[in-house]
Amino acid sequence: MAEPCLPVLMYHGLHADAHARGFDPVYSVRPDDFARQLDWLCAHGYQTTCFDRLLAQDASTGDARSRASMHGLEPRESIVISFDDGDASNRSVALPMLAARKMVAEFCITSDFIGRRGMLSANDVRALARAGMGVQSHGRTHRLLEDLDEVALDSELALSKRRLEALCERPVCALALPGGRGGTRERDAAFRAGYQLVLTSVPGVNRGALARNCRERIAVTRDTTMADFAALVQWRGLRPRLARMRYGALGLPKRVLGNARYERVRAKLLGAGSRSPQR
Repeated sequence: MAEPCLPVLMYHGLHADAHARGFDPVYSVRPDDFARQLDWLCAHGYQTTCFDRLLAQDASTGDARSRASMHGLEPRESIVISFDDGDASNRSVALPMLAARKMVAEFCITSDFIGRRGMLSANDVRALARAGMGVQSHGRTHRLLEDLDEVALDSELALSKRRLEALCERPVCALALPGGRGGTRERDAAFRAGYQLVLTSVPGVNRGALARNCRERIAVTRDTTMADFAALVQWRGLRPRLARMRYGALGLPKRVLGNARYERVRAKLLGAGSRSPQR
């Protein structure tokens, strides 16, 4: 029997024109493409879920997905849709599309971005929570956690969690690492702050039981074709291998240049006045 897995999709903003608002063009997905991707998931039997539900299931059954597969259910049926940063399109575009299909998503929000131009407002965050969506943290300022000292790191994680919990009036259980970057020190700090899951940008589909570790995610970008999307969700063929190779290749310039210089070089190459943080 196939080992259970949990694909976690990673989106950012949904815009018809990627450059119209100074958004990082790589991570600006066309709304029509997002709709087609949601319809593909529905047509192929995927059911969206949120982390709090999965954690509750694991607490009561040990591994709900493994038990489901033992009863003949498709082990790949569950999927998590996540959004990073807190772009205003998360509510204005993504929420209506999800609600129309009775789907849910996790919105990982940088708490200091709330209320800024082009970002979610406090009322937007509350609306997402009221609609049954998950609200999680993407840090307080989006500073890369690796660059912070211990005091600043603990403050970054604790204050973000506290503000988001106050807005949505329920626990925030997951942290999406800003920039997808962080190691053992950052994971340990997240668990100390009360997070139960840490989300990275490592490509993969999280095989096995849900646990208190870094969860792999599948980045969906503006140039992700439907064939690419299907291959990545199912983790089959050449496309997943290329995603892993690209992720590994980008690790070297990040280490050589350092986070700050890497961000500046990448933004210059994109020609972006990009307000969306980079991966």
